[in-house]
Amino acid sequence: MPRRDVQLCEGEFYHVYNRGNNRQRVFYERENYLFFLRQLWEYVVPTVDFVAYCLMPTHYHLLVWVKQTSGVLKTPEVSAVSRAMQRFSIFYTKAMNKRYDRVGGLFQGAFRAEHVADNRYLVHLSRYIHLNPVSAGLVEHAEDWEFSSYREYLGLRAGQLPRPESVLCEFESAQAYREFVEAYLPEDREIIVDLLFD
Repeated sequence: MPRRDVQLCEGEFYHVYNRGNNRQRVFYERENYLFFLRQLWEYVVPTVDFVAYCLMPTHYHLLVWVKQTSGVLKTPEVSAVSRAMQRFSIFYTKAMNKRYDRVGGLFQGAFRAEHVADNRYLVHLSRYIHLNPVSAGLVEHAEDWEFSSYREYLGLRAGQLPRPESVLCEFESAQAYREFVEAYLPEDREIIVDLLFD
């Protein structure tokens, strides 16, 4: 596996994402999204806690916190998270290829990761992730999209997220977080870009 530009360090937050090869779909029906989440939890949860996620027809976004372990990496360029994500991606691709009688890669190469260096970036990135279906015109309200963690944040669905408090602790309540998300303006995307390159 080639060396990753951004090393995934224990005790840090990361935005992990990937999209379909040639920008094609990676989810064709509801069961694909559910299968992806079940397998993601099985393969990747031993290495990370999920803070937020959103699955879109052609791509996914994961906001994760890398768990601290006592083990030492055998090679610095291959973290436990990278190995888990690689195994997960191969498994999901094989399953989709078999189900839909297709061949070849499903994703556009290896997953990408961006380090989330501070709480301000973490909060704005969670909003960006949860608003992806709205921005794409798939739903009118973020809470209407079944395949994101936004409903867990609002307390509308019991979830598997062990670390939403990483974001929610910045707000007085889930309602305050909802207001923050719904107050998003297109120019707010520049905040994420600015924070990313600070």
